[in-house]
Amino acid sequence: MSDSQAFKAFHDHVFLGEQHEASEKKTWAVIWLCTAMMFLEIIGGWLFGSVALVADGVHMSTHAGALLLAALAYTYARRYADDPRFTFGTGKLGDLAGFTSALILAMIALLIGYEAVARLFDPVPIKFAEAIPVACLGLAVNLASAWLLGAGHHHHGHDDHDHDHHDHHGHDHDDHHHHTDNNFRAALVHVIADAAISVLVIVGLLLAKSFGWLWMDPLAGLVGAFVIASWALTLIRDTSAILLDMNPDASMSEILRATIEGDGDRLADLHLWRLGPGHLGAILCVVTTHQRNEAFYREKLENFSTLSHVTIEVRSAA
Repeated sequence: MSDSQAFKAFHDHVFLGEQHEASEKKTWAVIWLCTAMMFLEIIGGWLFGSVALVADGVHMSTHAGALLLAALAYTYARRYADDPRFTFGTGKLGDLAGFTSALILAMIALLIGYEAVARLFDPVPIKFAEAIPVACLGLAVNLASAWLLGAGHHHHGHDDHDHDHHDHHGHDHDDHHHHTDNNFRAALVHVIADAAISVLVIVGLLLAKSFGWLWMDPLAGLVGAFVIASWALTLIRDTSAILLDMNPDASMSEILRATIEGDGDRLADLHLWRLGPGHLGAILCVVTTHQRNEAFYREKLENFSTLSHVTIEVRSAA
């Protein structure tokens, strides 16, 4: 590793994901789409006297608001990536936004579930002529949003050479969790959850209209609420672990330990945490009986491509 590479690897505090700017642009594009549809639905509903259309327009505003949170997190993280006030950069801002979006999704699931249960016990008349076209329009917007977010965006899989760490023999193996952009993931989950709800609502409405099963509409709502809650809880679990600096990869910790202790040294202390998508930080305390300095151990770790910020303390066993 050259001096310039070493400086970049161990002193640069910009820990944003590889597709940060692309994801930011896509998120803003979806926001403009949702905002345009929101105004069209509200104005159209008001002009044509459709309460359902107005209601869906208001719902679209909450959809745009959740995505706005993700877009602002991208913009802020990029703008302040070099700000020295952020000791380890702004890479975690996306995880904070993802955590907040997950909480919003969980609250939406609770509201949908509450409304569904209320309608099971107290059915309300459904205006099928209005409700079905509006649900189809909502599904179309959500599918368009999902396409905009997913176009050209690849999730790092197990064949991507850019996110690897080494096994005991020095060979690379992958862990895509280090590269997961939880801000983008939250935005995509929000869109997909909305699309899933639209599909369930359409199915429920069609069955209710065809067979008079008014209970199908609230039942579809309950199923949708359960699905959204499940996704939200998974996202809360993953993002909160990152925000609390939990060890992101126990197996990598063991590989690091084996790498350092392979020559008879002892790893007295190890801290491993995520700095941002594709970036890990590590603090190591090595106890050795040999005359070895920090550079010796940095060379051992230079092929761990996900280690973007490493602090090494070397102590003599004597």
